[in-house]
Amino acid sequence: MTDPYTILSMAEHPLAGRRPSKIVAVHVSYRSRAMERGSLPPWPSYFLKPPNTLAADGDPVRRPPGCELLAFEGEVALVIGERTTRVAPAEAWRRVGWITAANDFGVYDLRYADKGSNVRSKGIDGFTPLGPELLDARTVDPERVRLRTWVNGELVQDAVSGDDLLFSFADIVADVSRLTTLEPGDVILTGTPTGSTVVRPGDLVEVEVSAGEQATGRLRSPVDEAGYELSPPGAMPNADDAQREAAYGARGEPEPSDSPAELLAAVGAVATATLAAQLRKRGYNSVTLDRLHTTRPAAKMAGFARTLRYVPFREDLFAERGGGMNAQKRAVEELRASEILVIEARGDATAGTVGDILGLRAQVRGAKGIVTDGAIRDSEALKNLAIPVYYAATHPAVLGRRHVPWETNTTIACAGVTVQPGDIIAGDADGVIVIPRHLAGEVARDAAEQELQEQFIAEQVAKGQSIDGLYPIGKKWQAAYEAWKDTS
Repeated sequence: MTDPYTILSMAEHPLAGRRPSKIVAVHVSYRSRAMERGSLPPWPSYFLKPPNTLAADGDPVRRPPGCELLAFEGEVALVIGERTTRVAPAEAWRRVGWITAANDFGVYDLRYADKGSNVRSKGIDGFTPLGPELLDARTVDPERVRLRTWVNGELVQDAVSGDDLLFSFADIVADVSRLTTLEPGDVILTGTPTGSTVVRPGDLVEVEVSAGEQATGRLRSPVDEAGYELSPPGAMPNADDAQREAAYGARGEPEPSDSPAELLAAVGAVATATLAAQLRKRGYNSVTLDRLHTTRPAAKMAGFARTLRYVPFREDLFAERGGGMNAQKRAVEELRASEILVIEARGDATAGTVGDILGLRAQVRGAKGIVTDGAIRDSEALKNLAIPVYYAATHPAVLGRRHVPWETNTTIACAGVTVQPGDIIAGDADGVIVIPRHLAGEVARDAAEQELQEQFIAEQVAKGQSIDGLYPIGKKWQAAYEAWKDTS
């Protein structure tokens, strides 16, 4: 009988003949997962899984004795096609030979023992199922790779790379290769979106990766109980409430949406005035970015903040940090689809903080907009962009007259408001507002209900009704409103 964990000699396994020297795994790379965990990483962090963790389609994943918190993580696996060392992001995708589906299983009961290295929690035999088919990376758009996971036939994870990833696949390959040479056959597990949770013996977990009409097929992992004993010496399973909370993730929590795209759609569907009213009800009054203009008053904007901070000009500091691929240019090149570049310029409107070329590059990168509390230059060209730019003034002078581009992806102050990376930014003709990410779902939901009520109220006022008891809706009008809503 073939050992179910000694699968590399099996001809049907995708990595047959390409035994990896290492499996590199990303801790957090999907925005939805980062939002679930409550922190947004400024760059990827990694851990290693040994090759003995590889398993094939249909191989059982065996929960170790004494463990209760076995969790799946559906992931896109990159299989390196050629030796890769210190490659630039623009070149990195060409070094990927194939992509496939993977499942990064782990037991949270043993996570405490290794402080982030995950040797015991994720290095267990058979804990990296991979397959069943490889997709040629040359035929794949890396920004449109879809990952789906099912547990017992129920869809629990569904994410598209370009919509949810904080770091592109190319960025991850380039980052790892800066210090670690990647060999042909090496595997990079690129992280998991929201939806990971605990599974038990008897469950069936399936993961599929697709790109256009191509698909890997479902990677099936039946969960079983291990038949061996686990005894000292060494760390023993230890499940506490903190580990249970981390292991179970967002499943079952009453959030309106776990999808970043759906969250932004909900925020973008309502007016900033309504969002401001809902935030005020929750005690948030310092969330409007004041005294800003927009290049596109008719456009609505909703996205996640990517921040950039300028400090006041000083000759030696500008000489050190103002040239080359400085923080300003890095911020633009790091922009992901659905993000908004938010710039802290201390309200200084006596030099430009962004111009036409960087504005165009931000648009090409998929940004939803740009916000600065300083001046813009090349204002006519910026007005012709498809994305809105919010700004305090226009000015012909270059950045270096007043500013030093200092750092990216840090907490900043823009137009008198504190903005953190990953906060939700919304804008329209009334202005710009920042929504703390942990409130965005409920605020968007209640704002939609408020606007529905106001639509009903406006219809009644247009018919000649008094606003007394109608605005806001009181008991007298509640039944009429509910009936109207049911037929709307």
